[in-house]
Amino acid sequence: AITSRLNGIVPRIVQGGAVYTKPFDPTVGSVQIMLRTDGRPLNARVELLQGPNNIKQSIDLYTEDGTERPFVAVFETPGAGNVIRIVNTATVEFPLTATVEPYTMETGDIYGYAEAGGAPFVLG
Repeated sequence: AITSRLNGIVPRIVQGGAVYTKPFDPTVGSVQIMLRTDGRPLNARVELLQGPNNIKQSIDLYTEDGTERPFVAVFETPGAGNVIRIVNTATVEFPLTATVEPYTMETGDIYGYAEAGGAPFVLG
């Protein structure tokens, strides 16, 4: 499952109205993002930037309960200069927790997995 790769990784708390950015090395092929709350509503914008303020992808999202329905996505990040920017568009009373980590590398998956026919298998 997608979320199992993010289990055990310490998330970053993003207060309401705050911005969190995380740059990635050019060898990162894709990144996985998970946003959650403590049961409160989740209001956020997730952006993939390539270069200064050059937005390649943007998602505005909302969910009533960020614990019951967290947001999980994988963004392809080809090339150099990629940055994930997370904007908590809620007020200060509604913090969220963000986990952003490499999902695949240009030479394969950093966890030793590769995709084949839609199912992961362990490389030996």
